Amino acid sequence: MFSKILIANRGEIAVRILRACRDMGVPAVVAYSEADRDTLAVRLADEAICIGPAEARRSYLNQPALVSAALISGCDAVHPGYGFLSEDPGFAEVCAAHDLHFIGPRAEVLERFASKYAVRRMLAANGLPTVPGSRGIVSDLGDALAQATEAGYPVLLKPSAGGGGRGMRLVRTPREMETSLPLARSEAQAAFGDDSIYFEAWIEESRHVEVQVLIDQHGNGIHLGERDCSIQRRHQKLIEEGPSPAMNDAARERLRDLAIRSVVAAGYESVGTLEFLLDGDGNFYFIEINCRIQVEHPVTEAITGVDLIREQIRLAAGESLRLRQEEIAFNGHAIEFRINAEDPNDNFAPQTGVIEELQLPAGPGVRVDTHLYPGYEVPPFYDSL
Repeated sequence: MFSKILIANRGEIAVRILRACRDMGVPAVVAYSEADRDTLAVRLADEAICIGPAEARRSYLNQPALVSAALISGCDAVHPGYGFLSEDPGFAEVCAAHDLHFIGPRAEVLERFASKYAVRRMLAANGLPTVPGSRGIVSDLGDALAQATEAGYPVLLKPSAGGGGRGMRLVRTPREMETSLPLARSEAQAAFGDDSIYFEAWIEESRHVEVQVLIDQHGNGIHLGERDCSIQRRHQKLIEEGPSPAMNDAARERLRDLAIRSVVAAGYESVGTLEFLLDGDGNFYFIEINCRIQVEHPVTEAITGVDLIREQIRLAAGESLRLRQEEIAFNGHAIEFRINAEDPNDNFAPQTGVIEELQLPAGPGVRVDTHLYPGYEVPPFYDSL
């Protein structure tokens, strides 16, 4: 097991990782930007280190600063949380070059799963049904128009290098393609440093279902059921629940079984989430994989009793998977609500300000993961979650 872990993230997930480290008896160091000097994770940490100014590119995305912080503080592992550098194979490789364990898939695995289009092809070859779409990355507007006309509108433009809703555009006509493709490319370049775009057929009235997996570095893997993430705004999840209320037991088992078998065969490792679309006839189609812990991981923890952050840390340390599929029991139903700092009177635009009063719910079956406290000031530099 690791001797000390650098938490290279902020907000709620930094507090969550810190709690897991405490539970495991592993010392942790919280890396923070100048804007996050008074955040809850820093206040709770035994040790914290400033990694740069408020802007993410100069702090939480600043790889040299994070590696230096880890080495100076005596860490031998880095937990990237979600977002920021959590799925960056270059950062995982830099960590390895400095004898730091990246808590997630190793660099070569992240590289193999970096292109969402390539992953669709790879997992389709291992038996997963996929949404019909473009034959590859669209080369230019003419290529996009030709392929979309052949495939049939509407289509959903998607960046190959990343997710989280950024760079996605629903296109219903050739005229919309002319305006949407440049915008999608620009957003993808800004968010992921790669403007590669492909498209999928748009499935009307579909549901968004995802399967949580745990796989060690020795090829052993299990699934921990599915979550339904269909309630979204601007391709951002708002409410997640598990199990999915839209599936019967037979369909549920087939989805879970296909997901874990295909991703193990493809050589994945660590925690991961395979995302699917479920159409009105009950058919499911693989769309992408998230090679990190998810915001909605507490849903799975609530119905299985498995601490995903702790398991993720153990897997990154090279330990064999301790859980067997037949040992996983699914109990009850869980629903997660994301609370964002937004202005509902301004089209839910992100909003900053001071938390003047905070009353959190409590009671049997209630869990609150947050970094908020009375007096905390929500900064303008990061996600509104």
